[in-house]
Amino acid sequence: MTQILYYLIIKPLSLLPLKVLYLISDLLYIVCYYLLSYRKSIVLSNLNASFPEKSKTEIKQITKTFYRFFCDFVVESLKCFSISEEQALERCKIKNPEILDDLYTKNKSIIMASGHYNNWEMAAACLNLTLKHQGAALYKPLSNKFFNKKFIESRSKFGIELIPKKEGKDYFKNNADRNLIIGFGCDQCPKKSNNNLFWTTFLNQDTAIMFGTEKYAVEFDYAVIFMNLTRVKRGYYEIDFEIIEENPLSTNYGDISKKHTQLLEKQIKRDPAYWLWTHKRWKLKRDPGERLH
Repeated sequence: MTQILYYLIIKPLSLLPLKVLYLISDLLYIVCYYLLSYRKSIVLSNLNASFPEKSKTEIKQITKTFYRFFCDFVVESLKCFSISEEQALERCKIKNPEILDDLYTKNKSIIMASGHYNNWEMAAACLNLTLKHQGAALYKPLSNKFFNKKFIESRSKFGIELIPKKEGKDYFKNNADRNLIIGFGCDQCPKKSNNNLFWTTFLNQDTAIMFGTEKYAVEFDYAVIFMNLTRVKRGYYEIDFEIIEENPLSTNYGDISKKHTQLLEKQIKRDPAYWLWTHKRWKLKRDPGERLH
């Protein structure tokens, strides 16, 4: 069934021009927002808690814009299954690659912190085509083996290396002699059993932050940068890098985690509609004995 879905629907749709896919996105918006109200209660709860100062009218407008973008994200992600190098480079441009070029000259590997903001799939498609560092990313394998294989093929076709999260530490150890840039999604909700929880304030709420970005940076002495991703217009994006820490061994506990969280918050506040508000980001609640940084 999954193979039929891929070969009869997903793959053919990915071959369509984006201008056609955007017509599908417009119809999908009506279905998701008005007919199905897909996760609308979660979206509204997240937005109201994150922006208590905003009026109901403002929240409604952000919600509508989010759903329009979310549907665009779906069809753009479909397009990534067949997008060409030329199209990827045209649709996502890096504004300041010289920051990373300087680190490359210094033989410094990089952890790139980012969030589920704008079309991170489109960004991943172009990074390895532009940068001198070898691109890599940690990912959680899908339970469906067929779709997991197709997911890997799609994301890695331009040379990026995908590492299952459980193999992350071994990958760092085994590639110490290479200049790498490894992407970390820093806005996922960690598991309560995770011993690497770091509690801080994010979007007006106590928030558990996954500590892996800082942990790996300090343990393996990787510079840490933040990826600002801006939507220029429909289907076109720009990446702007900002250095969080070039020498993580000199930092205090929590410095890196707080900084990448603050940068993501700043990005979201600047244009709230383009973050993944359907995600249950705050399902974990801080126990009284857990320190808030």
